[in-house]
Amino acid sequence: MSSKRPGMLRLLGIVVVLSVVAAGCGGGSSGGGGNVGGSEAGQKVRLSDLEISVGSKEFTEQRVLGQIAIQVLEAAGATVEDRTGLAGTEAARKALTSGEIDAYWEYTGTGWITHLGHAEPIPDSQRQYQAVAGEDLEKNRIRWLEPASANNSFAIAVRSEAAGVLGVRSLSELGALAELRPEDATLCAASEFLRRDDGLPGVEKTYGFELPDDNIVELEEGRIYGAIDEGERCNFGEVFETDGRIKALDLTLLEDDQQFFPIYNPSLTVRDEVVSQYPGISDVFAPITEELDNETLQELNAAVDVDGKSEEAVARQFLKENGLL
Repeated sequence: MSSKRPGMLRLLGIVVVLSVVAAGCGGGSSGGGGNVGGSEAGQKVRLSDLEISVGSKEFTEQRVLGQIAIQVLEAAGATVEDRTGLAGTEAARKALTSGEIDAYWEYTGTGWITHLGHAEPIPDSQRQYQAVAGEDLEKNRIRWLEPASANNSFAIAVRSEAAGVLGVRSLSELGALAELRPEDATLCAASEFLRRDDGLPGVEKTYGFELPDDNIVELEEGRIYGAIDEGERCNFGEVFETDGRIKALDLTLLEDDQQFFPIYNPSLTVRDEVVSQYPGISDVFAPITEELDNETLQELNAAVDVDGKSEEAVARQFLKENGLL
């Protein structure tokens, strides 16, 4: 038996080495859980001890982004509560700052103008992000993770066949139409756009016109696109630039020729105590935001609003196709 003992010890040594290597390949800063693909850093992040509540606003893009966050966090081992579909920007932000939720996707321009109360946007996207991230962390202990390049700006659209007839292809020309033929300057918009400083009030102030109250039709966000296309209740309507229905319905975006609208890059906003305890969460989302440009968001939104797929299915397909799940 003594002649076999050295071989047995060598075998045990190999087993120990393999166990250490396997543990090292799956290790991370936050305990056990699933792996996340997309980058070397992301693949090593494990968040099995994290319990997190993820919210979103109620419109399609927000619900898709919310599902992306939920699925990638669950893949990293976190326990996630789904609180997506909150009733608008104010409700989502209040839920975050009060601790009712821990994270949701917000837009840099919205953070700077609406949440932090600045009157003037910063025209450079990186400087805008740095400014909003720094001030919101200092004042409210809210972390803004690295933003995507997509710019989901507000815009005003018209059905393409009517743009030439009405002679309106810019916001300045819409102002001229409101003065010369106010009966044609009809607008469909959601309640939020009608009251926000970076919505219609700011547009009217910047471009020097005011739409008559009778010309404004307040609709839910999702119904505006079809109303513009029909052209019965309104010739113009508030839209988001990354919405897939713009292309599907052949709508024309009016040029913001005085560059009024801020830059709206999406970023996951997270309570600081969560990021401080689980700093690897930034690595989880870095490869995701790298993939989110305008074209990608338009395709994701169209998959829901045009093709009728669920937000969960669209999010899962996006993550798998990009090696992120």
